[in-house]
Amino acid sequence: MEIIAKILIGLVAIEHCYILWLEMFAWTTKAPGVFKSLKKELFEPTKALAANQGLYNGFLAAGLFWSLLIENHAWSIYVAVFFLSCVIIAGIYGGLTAGKRIFYVQAVPAILALIAVHL
Repeated sequence: MEIIAKILIGLVAIEHCYILWLEMFAWTTKAPGVFKSLKKELFEPTKALAANQGLYNGFLAAGLFWSLLIENHAWSIYVAVFFLSCVIIAGIYGGLTAGKRIFYVQAVPAILALIAVHL
């Protein structure tokens, strides 16, 4: 189960690297195709806000990758649980405030990874 947990943590981290790229570097080009609920004219004026959000997603990814590199098993789990919990909370909040899809795209994979960590 440890290998499955690490794979799931890695997938959540990669997903957040993608979100970082999308929000920081492709907000006005690729993001309109992903965030279809936003009007296209909103992407340019919100570019700096999206980049800030992207940076936070990068911190989440960095923490998850870090958890995979920690040699001490207990600390690896503590760090993974912390960062997965942050992703879950952000996914729940986003699902409640911005769109239900965010819950399924962000929170559910992190929930599955957290369950795997605890098994």
